[in-house]
Formats: sequence, C-alpha cells, structure tokens
Amino acid sequence: MNLLKWKTTAAAGTLVLLLAGCQSDDTEPQEDAAQQTEESSETAEQSDQESSSENSSGHDSHAMHSSSGEVPEGLKEAENPTFPVGSTAVMHADHMPGMNGVEATISGAFETTAYSITYTPTDGGEPVEDHKWVVHEELENPGEAPLEPGTEVTLAADHMPGMNGATATVDSAEQTTVYMVDFVPSDSSEEVKNHKWVTEEELSEE
Repeated sequence: MNLLKWKTTAAAGTLVLLLAGCQSDDTEPQEDAAQQTEESSETAEQSDQESSSENSSGHDSHAMHSSSGEVPEGLKEAENPTFPVGSTAVMHADHMPGMNGVEATISGAFETTAYSITYTPTDGGEPVEDHKWVVHEELENPGEAPLEPGTEVTLAADHMPGMNGATATVDSAEQTTVYMVDFVPSDSSEEVKNHKWVTEEELSEE
C-alpha cells in the first residue's frame, strides 16, 4: 500500500508540474502581446503629437511673417521701382515654406541696404543663420551703410519672435530695392500680409 500511495503521489506531482508549465507557456505570449500593444499605442501617440507640433509650427511660421505694414523711421520709398506698389511679381526666394515660385502683390518698395544676418533669439530659441532680410534702418545706431560682413549689430526689427533687441552678425550686405509683399503660400490658404522683405533680385515678372 505504501508503494502504491507513493506512486500515486509522484504521478500527481508530475501532473501539477506539467500543468504549471503549460500555464506559463500560455501566459508569456499574452504578456508579450499586451506589451506590444502598449508600445504601439505609445508610438502612435508620439507620432500624433509630432504631427500636431509640425502643423502648429507651420501655421505660426506663416502668421509671424505678416505685419502691420509699418516701416522703420528713415526708410525711403523707391522713386521708380521696377515693381510698383499694386503690381504683381513672382518670388524666387525661400525665406519661409511655400514662398518660392508664388505670385506676390507689391505693397511697398524702398531704397536701402539689405542684410543677411545670423542671430540668437532673445526668447531662448535656437540660433538663426543667414536670415534674409533686415534693412539698415532696422538696426540700432548702425552708422553708415553698408556694414561689412562680420559686424555685430543690435536688431530693432520684429519679423520673428525673439528678434527685436537680439545681437546679430552681418553675413552679407546688398544695396538694393526691397519690397514688402502680400501672398498666399503654396502650402497654406492663409494670406501673408506685408511680408518684409524681398529684394529686387528675388522677383521677376514670371
């Protein structure tokens, strides 16, 4: 009897171990599937957030390039510009998304020195390289124009957030006619009003 009882107990123990092994095998794939589902949800959420951020950034980019149309003190209107106020021209510039190749309406024409600059925004944003354009009259106490490349200046322009009051370095200078323009970017339905600035070399009749 003792031998039979021992065999029965051993068989029962083996059965318990087998069942436990099966249960473990069945549980692990379920846990893996749950983890994969959670990771997929996190990835999708991150993708949605990035997409939303990009869309928001694109919208803000268009909005911040619009202005009231006010011009800095001392900026002289062009007497006989190639593109008179009210006329249209095609832009060949990529200062912002959706700009290149788009037709624009001229809302102002001025004779000045235009500068390409590099600066760090005062609001903590990343450094901006080769920003086009600021005009001589948008600099604080700039002295005589044109300024040499490498000259440090203080900006008195608000084309973009963190620009006004920032220290900038002149990258290049052009004595030219600059234009303020209205246009609808190719990647948006929102009109940009009084964009500053586009140089004469960046415009054509077609």
